Amino acid sequence: MEATTSTSTGEDGSSMLRRWVVSYTGMSTDNIKGLILALSSSIFIGASFIVKKKGLKKAGASGVRAGVGGYSYLYEPLWWVGMITMIVGEVANFAAYAFAPAILVTPLGALSIIISAVLAHIILREKLHIFGILGCALCVVGSTTIVLHAPQERQIESVAEVWDLATEPGFLLYAGIVLAAVIVLIYNFVPQYGQTHIMVYIGVCSLVGSISVMSVKALGIALKLTFSGMNQLIYPQTWIFTLIVATCVITQMNYLNKALDTFNTAVVSPIYYTMFTSLTILASVIMFKDWDRQNPTQIVTEMCGFVTILSGTFLLHKTKDMAADGFTTSLSFRLPKYSDENGEGIPLRSQDSFRSPSP
Repeated sequence: MEATTSTSTGEDGSSMLRRWVVSYTGMSTDNIKGLILALSSSIFIGASFIVKKKGLKKAGASGVRAGVGGYSYLYEPLWWVGMITMIVGEVANFAAYAFAPAILVTPLGALSIIISAVLAHIILREKLHIFGILGCALCVVGSTTIVLHAPQERQIESVAEVWDLATEPGFLLYAGIVLAAVIVLIYNFVPQYGQTHIMVYIGVCSLVGSISVMSVKALGIALKLTFSGMNQLIYPQTWIFTLIVATCVITQMNYLNKALDTFNTAVVSPIYYTMFTSLTILASVIMFKDWDRQNPTQIVTEMCGFVTILSGTFLLHKTKDMAADGFTTSLSFRLPKYSDENGEGIPLRSQDSFRSPSP
């Protein structure tokens, strides 16, 4: 009798705690777990950009740079420290997707931009303009807005249910478009424009990344259900998602390394974040139908938060460009520069190439 009463009291206490959390924060306990994991992930990933950049520079000084096809960075311990740091961040990010929807977890990557920009200013001596600081503040405001209005996590009972969502016509069409775009970029654009146009490398990373996040979420859900007593490892869909994750991550890392080695860190981070987050939100809305569980006001508020984050990343991008070129008033977009070991900017394309040919 006492045991029954104790158990009942414990359950009541747990239920009361969950209700209090939801009523006070407007978020479920799963969403809060996902939020904490996502914040931890941003810290590790933001720091990893800087450590890997240092390793790439050190390796490039004694071997062939990654940006021109070299792999000497694989022998550089500092690069591996950065890689391990990124893996820790990605593991936390992986776990976050098992508890919270992608529309909540992914935009919080903006915090990694802030961390990488600040550390780049301190460690790599890459200048951070005063408006870049304003950009960081906008990223924080936008992230907070999205967190407070994010949808609750969809209740899924098996990995087979996720597979059914992934094989619906809408998501299959999206995945087909992504695959075609990546093939065109890799074989047609990377050889000619990879060294001069940052969007080529980042485009490959972002497109592949949107598919990898959906697969990571599926795999995370499978593992969460397995640990709770419902074994999902017996389903072939779990292993198919695992294979997709491995393929996508290897592709992302390869082209992200090329982007980091060729372009400025404070430029790579915000552009990668913007494209990756936009495509991931789109993929999540198509596959998991996140917006079906929200009213128009919540959706509009989330989009406003996302636009605020984009504004912040634009400021970080543009003010870094201003600092590098010495201009503070020009609104024209310029190509980013690769900085050598002495910090001197090296234009990646001659300015003459932008002028009209003489008659």
